[in-house]
Amino acid sequence: MTEISSQSTCREANTTTEMGLLDKLNSFIDEATSGPDHGGFLSKFKEHMSKRATEKGDSRKVFAHYMVGLTLGQPLDVWEHDVKTAKDAGIDGFALNIGPSDPWTAEQLKLAYDAAEEASDFVVFPSFDMACGEWSVDQVVDIINQYKNHAAQMTVDGKPFVSTFEGPGWADNWLTVRERTGDIFLVPDWSSIGPYGVGEKLDIIDGAFSWDTWPKAGQHRINPDEDKIYKSVLGEKKYMMGVSPYFYTNLPQWNKNWYSSSESLWHDRWQQVMDIMPDYVQIITWNDYGESSYICDIVPSQIVQGADKFVINYPHSAFRAVLPYLIAAYKAGCREVDFKGGDTAIAWYRTTHGRAGSDGGTQWGQGGCESAANAARDVVSVMAVTRHPSDIIVVIGGREHHIRTGGETPLSYYEIPFDYTMTGPVILVLNGKAIWGPEIRNYCEDHVCFNSVAIQV
Repeated sequence: MTEISSQSTCREANTTTEMGLLDKLNSFIDEATSGPDHGGFLSKFKEHMSKRATEKGDSRKVFAHYMVGLTLGQPLDVWEHDVKTAKDAGIDGFALNIGPSDPWTAEQLKLAYDAAEEASDFVVFPSFDMACGEWSVDQVVDIINQYKNHAAQMTVDGKPFVSTFEGPGWADNWLTVRERTGDIFLVPDWSSIGPYGVGEKLDIIDGAFSWDTWPKAGQHRINPDEDKIYKSVLGEKKYMMGVSPYFYTNLPQWNKNWYSSSESLWHDRWQQVMDIMPDYVQIITWNDYGESSYICDIVPSQIVQGADKFVINYPHSAFRAVLPYLIAAYKAGCREVDFKGGDTAIAWYRTTHGRAGSDGGTQWGQGGCESAANAARDVVSVMAVTRHPSDIIVVIGGREHHIRTGGETPLSYYEIPFDYTMTGPVILVLNGKAIWGPEIRNYCEDHVCFNSVAIQV
């Protein structure tokens, strides 16, 4: 069993943020004000800095990327369920990914906005998918104007928040869009040109969103170097950081067949959020089944052809169970923070060994040349959020593995390896409460499925 500790203290988590600086300032001011207060200046300064740090925490938001293109014929109650479950997890809103040619977009946008308004304290905003067709300026302007004053529309400084998936070649059109809509707050994803390319277009945008949230080909873990470059390049402009739990796709009709190492991704990326402290976080995704990055409750009608083989019976909703703590920590700028709900633990794992059969042609990472079988680590990954030291038991094929949480923060992360001798159901126990997960097998019917199941207790 491997334990990977999170950085522990509030100050360690925020040495480059105002929340961390506030700790140091408070200590200094408390010492200084033990004597004369110099006309109350130091006390007022302390109050000002505390208020400013709190305001920054209040402005941080967490969104989830929602694929509207998958919602043909979707009724209002599905939108209401998605909004409710997202809100219960602490998510502030949906980025609504829309294409230029789906005839159901107008109907589904209305349902999405209405469901968000009905829930209250939940926002939505358009994310124009520039990679799936040509958008006209009129189309973009019409959608923004239709919803810019809607109660559920995300706004910044009174301007409607707008994003994209790609589209740097469309960049020159945004000035016209601003003029015809009365201005917008534009935070696009132009990851294809990287942070330095984005830096050449700063006069067009109000911030940037990075889709670069998975390990690259040949990498077991993601590093935050590109996030740091974005922050540096953007300066005072806003940065929206992408976070994802998983990536696996095998859709020959789109020539997509790769796995990005995801054994520790959900844990690692949120730790990087705490280090980077972006202005916004966007979870990629809420419901993109075709790339196994979904955290929603599975809606079979949304699953694209061919993805059902690696989505049905592979639930990911358990990834949401740790979000109340993770989001609270991010907004507070401190890992030592209380959270809504009770203690919880989640586990995710593949239901076969990485070499239990053919690799199905799956590569390790987008554009990679190695087999995913060489990369996939046979582990059960466990994340726990507990207020006090707690006992966790993980049973794999009848073998018990005991864990005792009790670090300086509520979050713990562990990896428990399994081999060919360990087959059977996975049981996760937290403080005596148990959940049974699907069994691990040492064979597969067709080829190895590199998606994982996620369970929670």
